[in-house]
Amino acid sequence: MKKTALVVGLAALGIGAAQAADPAKINWAKIPAATLTLFYPGQSSYEWLRSDAHKGASKEVKRGDSCTSCHDEEDAEKDLGEKLVKGGPLEPSPVKGKSGYKDVKVQAAYDSKNAYLRFQWKTDNAFPGTEHQYLRFDGHEWKVFGYPKLDKPVQDGAEMGIYEDRMSVMIDDGKVPGFAQQGCWLTCHNGQRDMPKQFTKDEVAANALLQEIKKNDVRKYLPETRTDPSDWKTGKSVAEVEKIKAAGGFLDLIQWRAHRSNPVGMADDGYVLEFRLGDAGKDMFSGNADPKTHQPKYMWDAAKVGYKSITVDKLHQADHFLIREKNAVPFDPNAGWKEGDMVPDYLVSRADASGSAADNNAIASWKDGVWTVVMIRPLALTNADDKALKPGTVYNVGFAVHDDNITTRGHQVSFVKTLSLGAKGKADIKAVKLP
Repeated sequence: MKKTALVVGLAALGIGAAQAADPAKINWAKIPAATLTLFYPGQSSYEWLRSDAHKGASKEVKRGDSCTSCHDEEDAEKDLGEKLVKGGPLEPSPVKGKSGYKDVKVQAAYDSKNAYLRFQWKTDNAFPGTEHQYLRFDGHEWKVFGYPKLDKPVQDGAEMGIYEDRMSVMIDDGKVPGFAQQGCWLTCHNGQRDMPKQFTKDEVAANALLQEIKKNDVRKYLPETRTDPSDWKTGKSVAEVEKIKAAGGFLDLIQWRAHRSNPVGMADDGYVLEFRLGDAGKDMFSGNADPKTHQPKYMWDAAKVGYKSITVDKLHQADHFLIREKNAVPFDPNAGWKEGDMVPDYLVSRADASGSAADNNAIASWKDGVWTVVMIRPLALTNADDKALKPGTVYNVGFAVHDDNITTRGHQVSFVKTLSLGAKGKADIKAVKLP
Protein backbone atom coordinates (compact mmCIF):
# COMPACT_ATOMS: atom_id res chain seq x y z
CA MET A 1 0.00 0.00 0.00
CA LYS A 2 1.28 3.44 -0.91
CA LYS A 3 2.82 5.54 1.82
CA THR A 4 3.52 9.24 1.65
CA ALA A 5 5.37 11.19 4.27
CA LEU A 6 6.81 14.60 4.87
CA VAL A 7 9.62 14.75 7.40
CA VAL A 8 10.60 18.35 7.96
CA GLY A 9 13.48 19.44 10.15
CA LEU A 10 13.57 22.51 12.36
CA ALA A 11 15.69 24.50 9.94
CA ALA A 12 13.26 23.91 7.07
CA LEU A 13 10.38 25.11 9.23
CA GLY A 14 12.27 28.19 10.31
CA ILE A 15 12.25 27.13 13.98
CA GLY A 16 15.41 27.46 16.04
CA ALA A 17 16.26 24.28 17.95
CA ALA A 18 16.98 26.25 21.09
CA GLN A 19 13.64 28.00 20.91
CA ALA A 20 11.06 25.29 20.33
CA ALA A 21 10.32 21.59 20.29
CA ASP A 22 11.04 19.63 17.15
CA PRO A 23 7.49 18.69 16.04
CA ALA A 24 8.78 15.43 14.56
CA LYS A 25 10.24 14.35 17.91
CA ILE A 26 7.44 15.18 20.36
CA ASN A 27 6.48 12.06 22.32
CA TRP A 28 2.77 12.06 21.50
CA ALA A 29 2.28 8.77 23.31
CA LYS A 30 2.51 10.73 26.57
CA ILE A 31 -0.01 13.39 25.55
CA PRO A 32 -3.74 12.77 26.17
CA ALA A 33 -5.92 12.37 23.10
CA ALA A 34 -9.53 13.36 22.53
CA THR A 35 -11.43 11.42 19.88
CA LEU A 36 -13.96 13.67 18.20
CA THR A 37 -16.67 12.57 15.80
CA LEU A 38 -17.01 14.92 12.83
CA PHE A 39 -20.15 14.54 10.76
CA TYR A 40 -21.52 15.38 7.32
CA PRO A 41 -23.68 18.55 7.63
CA GLY A 42 -25.28 18.74 4.20
CA GLN A 43 -26.91 22.12 3.61
CA SER A 44 -27.62 22.85 7.27
CA SER A 45 -26.85 26.57 7.18
CA TYR A 46 -27.08 29.40 9.71
CA GLU A 47 -30.46 30.28 8.19
CA TRP A 48 -31.69 26.69 8.41
CA LEU A 49 -30.79 26.53 12.12
CA ARG A 50 -33.14 29.45 12.71
CA SER A 51 -35.98 28.16 10.54
CA ASP A 52 -39.03 26.07 11.38
CA ALA A 53 -37.45 23.23 9.38
CA HIS A 54 -35.03 22.73 12.29
CA LYS A 55 -37.48 20.47 14.10
CA GLY A 56 -38.86 23.18 16.30
CA ALA A 57 -35.42 24.13 17.64
CA SER A 58 -35.25 27.55 15.98
CA LYS A 59 -36.40 29.33 19.16
CA GLU A 60 -33.65 27.68 21.18
CA VAL A 61 -31.03 28.65 18.60
CA LYS A 62 -32.22 32.26 18.45
CA ARG A 63 -32.09 32.64 22.22
CA GLY A 64 -28.49 31.43 22.23
CA ASP A 65 -28.70 27.75 23.20
CA SER A 66 -25.82 25.63 21.97
CA CYS A 67 -26.18 22.87 19.37
CA THR A 68 -25.04 20.31 21.94
CA SER A 69 -27.75 21.33 24.41
CA CYS A 70 -30.08 19.31 22.17
CA HIS A 71 -27.66 16.97 20.40
CA ASP A 72 -26.16 15.61 23.60
CA GLU A 73 -26.94 11.91 23.26
CA GLU A 74 -24.24 9.32 22.63
CA ASP A 75 -23.40 8.91 18.93
CA ALA A 76 -25.38 12.06 18.05
CA GLU A 77 -22.83 13.16 15.46
CA LYS A 78 -22.60 9.70 13.93
CA ASP A 79 -26.37 9.39 13.65
CA LEU A 80 -26.73 12.87 12.14
CA GLY A 81 -23.99 12.28 9.59
CA GLU A 82 -25.25 8.90 8.47
CA LYS A 83 -28.74 10.32 7.98
CA LEU A 84 -27.75 13.53 6.18
CA VAL A 85 -25.23 12.00 3.78
CA LYS A 86 -27.84 9.74 2.20
CA GLY A 87 -29.99 12.59 0.86
CA GLY A 88 -33.18 14.37 1.78
CA PRO A 89 -34.16 18.00 2.37
CA LEU A 90 -30.63 18.92 3.48
CA GLU A 91 -28.79 17.02 0.75
CA PRO A 92 -30.18 17.34 -2.77
CA SER A 93 -26.99 15.94 -4.37
CA PRO A 94 -25.81 12.85 -2.45
CA VAL A 95 -22.26 11.72 -3.24
CA LYS A 96 -22.05 7.99 -3.85
CA GLY A 97 -19.94 6.22 -1.22
CA LYS A 98 -19.43 9.33 0.92
CA SER A 99 -18.98 8.56 4.62
CA GLY A 100 -21.41 10.20 7.03
CA TYR A 101 -18.91 10.71 9.83
CA LYS A 102 -15.23 10.52 10.64
CA ASP A 103 -13.51 9.97 13.97
CA VAL A 104 -10.56 12.30 14.45
CA LYS A 105 -7.99 11.86 17.20
CA VAL A 106 -6.83 15.26 18.47
CA GLN A 107 -3.84 16.05 20.71
CA ALA A 108 -2.30 19.37 21.69
CA ALA A 109 0.93 20.61 23.23
CA TYR A 110 2.77 23.90 23.61
CA ASP A 111 6.09 25.34 24.68
CA SER A 112 7.42 28.88 25.00
CA LYS A 113 7.22 29.50 21.25
CA ASN A 114 4.53 27.39 19.62
CA ALA A 115 1.30 25.48 19.95
CA TYR A 116 1.26 22.02 18.33
CA LEU A 117 -2.03 20.48 17.19
CA ARG A 118 -1.92 16.83 16.09
CA PHE A 119 -4.72 15.16 14.12
CA GLN A 120 -5.19 11.58 12.95
CA TRP A 121 -8.02 10.22 10.80
CA LYS A 122 -8.66 7.34 8.43
CA THR A 123 -9.24 8.24 4.81
CA ASP A 124 -12.10 6.88 2.75
CA ASN A 125 -9.72 6.01 -0.08
CA ALA A 126 -6.88 3.50 -0.02
CA PHE A 127 -4.47 6.26 -1.07
CA PRO A 128 -3.67 9.72 0.28
CA GLY A 129 -5.61 12.58 -1.28
CA THR A 130 -2.58 14.53 -2.44
CA GLU A 131 -3.84 15.13 -5.98
CA HIS A 132 -5.49 18.39 -6.96
CA GLN A 133 -6.89 19.69 -10.21
CA TYR A 134 -4.68 19.73 -13.32
CA LEU A 135 -4.25 21.59 -16.57
CA ARG A 136 -4.72 19.09 -19.40
CA PHE A 137 -3.79 19.53 -23.06
CA ASP A 138 -6.62 18.43 -25.36
CA GLY A 139 -4.52 18.65 -28.52
CA HIS A 140 -5.36 22.31 -29.09
CA GLU A 141 -5.50 24.10 -25.75
CA TRP A 142 -5.03 23.64 -22.01
CA LYS A 143 -8.15 23.12 -19.89
CA VAL A 144 -8.83 22.41 -16.22
CA PHE A 145 -9.09 18.68 -15.53
CA GLY A 146 -10.64 17.21 -12.38
CA TYR A 147 -13.28 18.69 -10.10
CA PRO A 148 -14.51 18.08 -6.55
CA LYS A 149 -17.24 15.45 -6.24
CA LEU A 150 -20.07 17.88 -5.47
CA ASP A 151 -19.56 19.65 -8.81
CA LYS A 152 -22.11 18.81 -11.49
CA PRO A 153 -19.57 17.57 -14.08
CA VAL A 154 -18.43 14.89 -11.63
CA GLN A 155 -21.95 14.04 -10.50
CA ASP A 156 -22.95 13.65 -14.17
CA GLY A 157 -19.92 11.45 -14.88
CA ALA A 158 -18.40 13.91 -17.37
CA GLU A 159 -15.34 14.72 -15.23
CA MET A 160 -13.07 12.85 -12.85
CA GLY A 161 -13.31 13.65 -9.13
CA ILE A 162 -9.98 15.13 -8.02
CA TYR A 163 -9.45 17.27 -4.92
CA GLU A 164 -6.91 17.42 -2.12
CA ASP A 165 -7.51 16.22 1.45
CA ARG A 166 -7.66 19.03 4.02
CA MET A 167 -7.71 19.58 7.78
CA SER A 168 -9.15 22.89 9.01
CA VAL A 169 -9.34 24.61 12.39
CA MET A 170 -11.41 27.67 13.30
CA ILE A 171 -10.35 29.55 16.44
CA ASP A 172 -12.36 32.03 18.52
CA ASP A 173 -11.05 33.77 21.62
CA GLY A 174 -14.55 34.60 22.86
CA LYS A 175 -14.96 37.75 20.76
CA VAL A 176 -17.22 36.32 18.04
CA PRO A 177 -20.88 36.43 19.17
CA GLY A 178 -22.56 33.05 18.83
CA PHE A 179 -19.54 30.95 17.92
CA ALA A 180 -19.34 29.31 21.36
CA GLN A 181 -22.90 28.06 20.80
CA GLN A 182 -23.24 27.39 17.05
CA GLY A 183 -19.60 27.03 16.00
CA CYS A 184 -18.93 26.60 12.27
CA TRP A 185 -22.63 27.03 11.43
CA LEU A 186 -22.17 30.73 12.16
CA THR A 187 -20.08 30.95 8.97
CA CYS A 188 -22.19 28.79 6.64
CA HIS A 189 -25.04 30.49 4.79
CA ASN A 190 -27.62 30.17 2.08
CA GLY A 191 -26.32 31.76 -1.09
CA GLN A 192 -22.81 30.32 -0.77
CA ARG A 193 -21.30 27.77 -3.14
CA ASP A 194 -23.16 24.43 -3.08
CA MET A 195 -25.82 25.85 -0.74
CA PRO A 196 -29.54 26.65 -1.19
CA LYS A 197 -30.17 29.74 -3.33
CA GLN A 198 -26.55 29.76 -4.52
CA PHE A 199 -25.45 33.21 -5.69
CA THR A 200 -25.64 34.30 -9.31
CA LYS A 201 -23.01 36.39 -11.07
CA ASP A 202 -25.49 39.24 -11.38
CA GLU A 203 -26.22 39.17 -7.65
CA VAL A 204 -22.51 39.35 -6.83
CA ALA A 205 -21.97 42.12 -9.35
CA ALA A 206 -24.76 44.12 -7.71
CA ASN A 207 -23.41 43.69 -4.17
CA ALA A 208 -21.56 46.76 -2.94
CA LEU A 209 -19.53 44.99 -0.24
CA LEU A 210 -18.30 42.16 -2.49
CA GLN A 211 -17.42 44.60 -5.24
CA GLU A 212 -15.47 46.79 -2.85
CA ILE A 213 -13.44 43.83 -1.55
CA LYS A 214 -13.09 42.53 -5.14
CA LYS A 215 -14.76 39.13 -4.77
CA ASN A 216 -16.74 37.33 -7.47
CA ASP A 217 -18.53 34.68 -5.43
CA VAL A 218 -19.94 34.07 -1.93
CA ARG A 219 -18.03 32.13 0.73
CA LYS A 220 -18.01 31.87 4.51
CA TYR A 221 -18.87 35.03 6.45
CA LEU A 222 -19.99 36.09 9.92
CA PRO A 223 -23.54 37.41 10.50
CA GLU A 224 -22.18 40.52 12.24
CA THR A 225 -20.95 41.79 8.85
CA ARG A 226 -24.48 41.97 7.40
CA THR A 227 -27.26 44.41 8.23
CA ASP A 228 -29.60 41.41 8.00
CA PRO A 229 -27.63 38.47 9.48
CA SER A 230 -29.61 36.01 7.37
CA ASP A 231 -29.09 37.73 4.01
CA TRP A 232 -25.62 37.80 2.45
CA LYS A 233 -26.67 40.57 0.07
CA THR A 234 -27.05 43.10 2.92
CA GLY A 235 -23.37 43.70 3.68
CA LYS A 236 -22.24 46.48 5.99
CA SER A 237 -19.73 49.04 4.78
CA VAL A 238 -16.02 48.24 4.68
CA ALA A 239 -15.46 50.82 7.41
CA GLU A 240 -17.97 49.07 9.68
CA VAL A 241 -16.39 45.68 8.97
CA GLU A 242 -12.95 47.06 9.80
CA LYS A 243 -14.23 48.15 13.21
CA ILE A 244 -15.45 44.60 13.88
CA LYS A 245 -12.05 43.24 12.86
CA ALA A 246 -10.17 45.76 15.03
CA ALA A 247 -12.26 44.62 18.02
CA GLY A 248 -11.26 40.99 17.38
CA GLY A 249 -14.66 39.90 16.05
CA PHE A 250 -13.25 37.50 13.44
CA LEU A 251 -12.40 33.81 13.36
CA ASP A 252 -8.90 32.53 12.70
CA LEU A 253 -8.88 29.81 10.03
CA ILE A 254 -5.91 27.47 9.67
CA GLN A 255 -6.01 25.01 6.78
CA TRP A 256 -3.58 22.18 6.09
CA ARG A 257 -3.83 21.15 2.45
CA ALA A 258 -2.42 17.85 1.21
CA HIS A 259 -1.47 19.31 -2.19
CA ARG A 260 -1.15 23.08 -1.78
CA SER A 261 0.65 23.37 1.60
CA ASN A 262 1.87 19.89 2.62
CA PRO A 263 4.73 19.70 0.06
CA VAL A 264 6.50 22.67 1.67
CA GLY A 265 5.76 21.88 5.33
CA MET A 266 3.13 24.55 5.91
CA ALA A 267 -0.54 25.18 6.71
CA ASP A 268 -2.11 28.30 5.29
CA ASP A 269 -3.36 31.14 7.48
CA GLY A 270 -6.63 32.96 6.97
CA TYR A 271 -9.66 34.33 8.75
CA VAL A 272 -13.43 34.62 8.40
CA LEU A 273 -15.19 37.95 8.67
CA GLU A 274 -17.12 39.44 5.71
CA PHE A 275 -15.67 36.64 3.54
CA ARG A 276 -13.26 33.75 3.87
CA LEU A 277 -10.04 35.73 3.57
CA GLY A 278 -6.32 35.06 3.47
CA ASP A 279 -4.00 36.81 5.91
CA ALA A 280 -1.84 39.68 4.72
CA GLY A 281 1.16 38.65 2.65
CA LYS A 282 1.42 35.75 0.22
CA ASP A 283 0.25 32.13 0.44
CA MET A 284 2.46 29.15 -0.31
CA PHE A 285 0.38 28.28 -3.37
CA SER A 286 -0.67 30.17 -6.49
CA GLY A 287 -2.46 29.44 -9.75
CA ASN A 288 -0.34 27.92 -12.52
CA ALA A 289 -2.52 28.98 -15.46
CA ASP A 290 -1.66 32.08 -17.46
CA PRO A 291 -4.82 34.24 -17.34
CA LYS A 292 -4.42 35.33 -20.98
CA THR A 293 -3.20 32.22 -22.80
CA HIS A 294 -4.58 29.59 -20.37
CA GLN A 295 -1.30 27.76 -20.79
CA PRO A 296 0.66 26.64 -17.69
CA LYS A 297 3.23 29.04 -16.32
CA TYR A 298 5.47 26.21 -15.10
CA MET A 299 6.03 22.55 -15.89
CA TRP A 300 8.09 19.85 -14.22
CA ASP A 301 11.85 19.93 -14.69
CA ALA A 302 12.45 16.68 -16.58
CA ALA A 303 16.14 16.77 -15.69
CA LYS A 304 15.21 16.49 -12.01
CA VAL A 305 12.05 14.35 -11.93
CA GLY A 306 12.26 12.46 -15.22
CA TYR A 307 9.15 13.93 -16.87
CA LYS A 308 7.67 17.27 -17.88
CA SER A 309 4.05 16.14 -17.44
CA ILE A 310 1.93 13.13 -16.48
CA THR A 311 -1.11 11.39 -17.90
CA VAL A 312 -4.25 10.34 -16.06
CA ASP A 313 -3.04 6.75 -15.58
CA LYS A 314 -0.24 8.06 -13.32
CA LEU A 315 -2.61 9.62 -10.77
CA HIS A 316 -2.30 8.29 -7.20
CA GLN A 317 0.91 6.43 -8.12
CA ALA A 318 3.22 9.03 -6.57
CA ASP A 319 3.19 12.57 -5.18
CA HIS A 320 2.72 15.04 -8.04
CA PHE A 321 3.68 18.39 -6.54
CA LEU A 322 5.00 21.27 -8.62
CA ILE A 323 7.37 23.17 -6.30
CA ARG A 324 8.87 26.30 -7.82
CA GLU A 325 12.25 26.19 -6.12
CA LYS A 326 12.71 22.40 -6.35
CA ASN A 327 11.30 20.75 -9.47
CA ALA A 328 9.72 23.40 -11.71
CA VAL A 329 10.90 25.25 -14.81
CA PRO A 330 9.13 27.86 -16.93
CA PHE A 331 6.62 26.35 -19.34
CA ASP A 332 7.85 25.70 -22.87
CA PRO A 333 4.95 25.81 -25.38
CA ASN A 334 7.16 24.09 -27.96
CA ALA A 335 8.06 21.05 -25.87
CA GLY A 336 6.14 18.58 -28.03
CA TRP A 337 2.90 18.45 -26.06
CA LYS A 338 0.48 15.61 -26.78
CA GLU A 339 -3.21 15.20 -26.07
CA GLY A 340 -3.67 14.03 -22.48
CA ASP A 341 -0.52 15.64 -21.06
CA MET A 342 -1.19 17.18 -17.64
CA VAL A 343 0.63 19.55 -15.28
CA PRO A 344 -0.67 20.77 -11.89
CA ASP A 345 -3.03 23.75 -11.87
CA TYR A 346 -1.27 25.06 -8.75
CA LEU A 347 2.32 25.97 -8.06
CA VAL A 348 3.67 25.59 -4.52
CA SER A 349 6.54 27.56 -2.97
CA ARG A 350 7.78 28.00 0.56
CA ALA A 351 10.26 30.62 -0.59
CA ASP A 352 7.49 32.80 -2.00
CA ALA A 353 5.24 32.60 1.11
CA SER A 354 5.46 35.76 3.16
CA GLY A 355 3.88 37.95 5.82
CA SER A 356 1.08 36.94 8.15
CA ALA A 357 -0.13 34.40 5.57
CA ALA A 358 3.06 32.38 6.19
CA ASP A 359 2.80 32.00 9.99
CA ASN A 360 1.86 28.33 10.22
CA ASN A 361 4.04 25.27 9.68
CA ALA A 362 3.01 21.61 9.52
CA ILE A 363 4.34 18.09 9.14
CA ALA A 364 2.27 15.23 7.81
CA SER A 365 2.39 11.57 6.86
CA TRP A 366 -0.05 9.01 5.47
CA LYS A 367 0.37 5.35 6.39
CA ASP A 368 -1.99 2.37 6.30
CA GLY A 369 -4.92 4.58 5.40
CA VAL A 370 -4.38 7.16 8.17
CA TRP A 371 -3.28 10.77 7.93
CA THR A 372 -1.20 12.15 10.80
CA VAL A 373 -0.94 15.94 10.65
CA VAL A 374 0.81 18.23 13.14
CA MET A 375 0.12 21.96 12.81
CA ILE A 376 2.68 24.31 14.36
CA ARG A 377 1.26 27.70 15.33
CA PRO A 378 3.49 30.44 16.84
CA LEU A 379 2.24 31.82 20.15
CA ALA A 380 1.32 35.45 20.81
CA LEU A 381 1.14 36.62 17.20
CA THR A 382 0.49 40.35 16.93
CA ASN A 383 -0.84 40.48 13.38
CA ALA A 384 -4.19 42.21 12.93
CA ASP A 385 -5.59 39.13 11.19
CA ASP A 386 -4.52 36.49 13.77
CA LYS A 387 -5.83 35.21 17.08
CA ALA A 388 -2.93 35.34 19.52
CA LEU A 389 -2.68 31.95 21.28
CA LYS A 390 -1.52 32.42 24.86
CA PRO A 391 -0.85 29.99 27.72
CA GLY A 392 -3.51 30.05 30.43
CA THR A 393 -6.32 30.65 27.93
CA VAL A 394 -9.27 28.60 26.68
CA TYR A 395 -10.42 28.94 23.06
CA ASN A 396 -13.56 27.91 21.20
CA VAL A 397 -12.60 25.79 18.21
CA GLY A 398 -14.25 24.02 15.30
CA PHE A 399 -12.70 21.32 13.13
CA ALA A 400 -13.35 20.09 9.59
CA VAL A 401 -11.94 17.31 7.41
CA HIS A 402 -12.19 17.31 3.63
CA ASP A 403 -11.71 13.78 2.39
CA ASP A 404 -12.45 11.70 -0.71
CA ASN A 405 -11.97 14.35 -3.45
CA ILE A 406 -14.48 16.89 -2.17
CA THR A 407 -14.69 20.48 -0.97
CA THR A 408 -17.17 23.15 0.24
CA ARG A 409 -19.98 21.59 2.31
CA GLY A 410 -18.84 18.05 1.43
CA HIS A 411 -16.63 17.99 4.52
CA GLN A 412 -17.22 16.47 7.95
CA VAL A 413 -17.41 19.03 10.77
CA SER A 414 -17.44 19.10 14.55
CA PHE A 415 -19.73 20.81 16.96
CA VAL A 416 -17.84 23.60 18.70
CA LYS A 417 -15.19 22.38 21.17
CA THR A 418 -12.89 24.02 23.69
CA LEU A 419 -9.09 24.04 23.59
CA SER A 420 -7.12 24.86 26.75
CA LEU A 421 -3.50 25.98 26.73
CA GLY A 422 -2.68 25.23 30.33
CA ALA A 423 -5.77 26.94 31.79
CA LYS A 424 -7.50 25.53 34.86
CA GLY A 425 -10.91 23.95 34.53
CA LYS A 426 -12.61 21.75 31.98
CA ALA A 427 -11.88 21.68 28.26
CA ASP A 428 -12.50 19.20 25.46
CA ILE A 429 -8.85 19.31 24.41
CA LYS A 430 -6.10 20.09 26.91
CA ALA A 431 -2.72 21.11 25.57
CA VAL A 432 0.24 19.73 27.54
CA LYS A 433 3.17 22.00 28.40
CA LEU A 434 6.33 20.52 26.92
CA PRO A 435 9.51 20.42 29.03
